[in-house]
Amino acid sequence: MTRTFKALSALLTYPSTELQAAIPDIRAVLNEEAVLPPPRIEALQPLLQRLDEGDIIELQEAYVLLFDRSRTLSLNLFEHVHGESRDRGGAMVDLLETYRAGGFDLVGPELPDHLPVLLEFLSTRLLAEAREILADAGPILAALAERLTRRETPYAAIVVALAELGRAGTDTGVAAALLSQKDDDPEDLAALDAVWEEAQVTFAPDPNAGCPISRDILARMDAPLRPANA
Repeated sequence: MTRTFKALSALLTYPSTELQAAIPDIRAVLNEEAVLPPPRIEALQPLLQRLDEGDIIELQEAYVLLFDRSRTLSLNLFEHVHGESRDRGGAMVDLLETYRAGGFDLVGPELPDHLPVLLEFLSTRLLAEAREILADAGPILAALAERLTRRETPYAAIVVALAELGRAGTDTGVAAALLSQKDDDPEDLAALDAVWEEAQVTFAPDPNAGCPISRDILARMDAPLRPANA
């Protein structure tokens, strides 16, 4: 079990007083396991300090503005490549079944493709397997990391670290296609409504061939899985 992924999952969830109380433990896990290189752990310190010392209402408002009102910053991975199409629903059903086959029960209201949920699952796998799955999701993570970095938010440090673990860069066709979309303005509600209604992004001549990213993630997870640790 790799507790670092569980710690990063917690940091990407909606801020709460429970999360604030857990910041010292999260710091300890990151330093003790050293899954992330020292520069990446150091880069997380502004976010840790902000969550530890910030006003909870202000933290929650900032989180909603960043992740919940911007489709291009969504933490739901398949949303970036499927939008709200039927394909996304099918991919999530398959992903949920994969979680269950691995002894991982999804608890809470979040969808299976929600990044914190995926990180919870990765915390039950060996590090090498977790890195392979991150590599499969690499183009999405790389694009998301770039967008968050542009926003100058401390949350960017998490996704940058995940992209590096998966050895993902923005020099792939898929990442370039994602980054070619205009960044959402969370303050422009009319524009956001229009963006949410757009068709999903496709990356191949045949739109029925399936998304390569979700297909690769699911293919990786379809390999025999070990029961999750208690």
